[in-house]
Amino acid sequence: MATVGEELVRNLAARGVEAVFGIPGVHTIELYRGLPASGIRHVTPRHEQGAGFMADGYARRTGRPGVALVITGPGLTNILTPMGQARAEGVPMLVLSSTLARRDLGRWRGTLHELPDQRATVASVAVDSQTLLDPAGLGEAIERAWAMALGAGGRAGPAHLEVPLDVLALPAPELAAPRSPLPPPAPDAATLDEAARRLEAAERPAILAGGGARRAEAALRALAEALDAPVVQTTNARGLMAGHPLAVAASPSLGPVRALLAEADAVLAVGCEFGATDLDMYEDGGFPPLRGLIRVDRDAARIARGPEALALVADAGVALAALGAALGPRRREGTGAERAARAGDGARAALEPAHARALTVLETIRDTLPQSPIFGDSTEPVYAGNLVFAAGGPGLWCNSATGFGTLGWALPAAAGAAVADPSRPVVALAGDGGLQFTLAELGVLADERLPVIVVVWNNHGYREIETAMRGAGAEPVGVTPGAPDFVAVAAAYGLRAERVEDPAALPGRLRAAAEAGGPALLEIPAAAIHGSRG
Repeated sequence: MATVGEELVRNLAARGVEAVFGIPGVHTIELYRGLPASGIRHVTPRHEQGAGFMADGYARRTGRPGVALVITGPGLTNILTPMGQARAEGVPMLVLSSTLARRDLGRWRGTLHELPDQRATVASVAVDSQTLLDPAGLGEAIERAWAMALGAGGRAGPAHLEVPLDVLALPAPELAAPRSPLPPPAPDAATLDEAARRLEAAERPAILAGGGARRAEAALRALAEALDAPVVQTTNARGLMAGHPLAVAASPSLGPVRALLAEADAVLAVGCEFGATDLDMYEDGGFPPLRGLIRVDRDAARIARGPEALALVADAGVALAALGAALGPRRREGTGAERAARAGDGARAALEPAHARALTVLETIRDTLPQSPIFGDSTEPVYAGNLVFAAGGPGLWCNSATGFGTLGWALPAAAGAAVADPSRPVVALAGDGGLQFTLAELGVLADERLPVIVVVWNNHGYREIETAMRGAGAEPVGVTPGAPDFVAVAAAYGLRAERVEDPAALPGRLRAAAEAGGPALLEIPAAAIHGSRG
């Protein structure tokens, strides 16, 4: 008979899990015992934070929960930051951890890796956290954790299941096949009809698309065309309707985009959190009230926290398709494309010169590697892209500079994305400061020969924080940490690596790195883009 740890791993394989991320320890031996026979690929990061960020990147590429295995105590606390990032972004993740043997739980008597209450520690960042005390409850526990990670509680996010050391080694009942996933929630029929009526009656409708619409592009495009409605994209929606004349790939924090939304007489907000980092990046309080607001979101609680609106509690794809069917196949001829172009062109013209110059790096990456996802950290080109950037397709622009806003995300998240889909290069774009948070994960790229191109934007410190300090009249302190020779460090791991001093050489260097197929690092001195003006 299999142990609880072995049966848990078998169940992951039955759910289609192809890879897990973790650092083995004496407290997870029983989880690892079943891995060799499961067919599941194990990827070893250099830190549990890396494991969590890799699971995040994997989930963004697949739409399925990324799975991380961590030990009791420090392994669990090390992954809290990635869990916080995943919760802020609605990314499905499953964290499996050990915990102390049942006889030691809550005793606080110096046991190895002890926390006063481990489940309570993780509960503040998890969408759900459970402790399995009896092998008989294993099937129910894993079903619940998987469903909660996928959004059964309203919104997807990190779910946690911990198993005491003694329970992991006990015989386990053979689990039934995983249940079929719950169907995505559909909108209430009467509310749907009212929403369709309002949109059809509007003279100047607009759509505000958030990250919840990422996997509903076809239905979104069809509805936008039927309404002749510009589609404003928050950061997590970038790449939807790429190249379409109705797409507005610019931030609602910018004046011209806000003007478009303020002029609309009906606004359909789909999968949009209405968070400050999307709508009020500069915290100026200038985001306008929206007339005729209709919200589509699968999380009723999130709708309740936002502005007053006609609410469709439903999956974005289901609701958009239903609205499109209610409106019929006709296409309204109007000024939608003109309004979209005016907002997009105005947003680009409103960029500060430094952001406009940094944006050229992003556009060079996109134009050179049009199908490559870009995973960004909090750094100048990413801030510029979050203001204005037309990604090449859905899911090809992801970063950690909004919401929870952690540093060190880009490199390991890109690694996780490459594990999920190694058929194309993945670009990790990070600053010299942020990259040092997880620099050791270059070793994972080398171990796994992942097609990740790390682009380092080197402006010699925390330039954004330095600028903010000066703007507040404070003398900058602590904003110029030293950095290693990134090219030498990458080469020491066996990666292809070089410094790109001439911006005109960047496309050729990117193509060469992509054609080589393995991991690479390209360092771009910010001064090479900004010149003396930087």
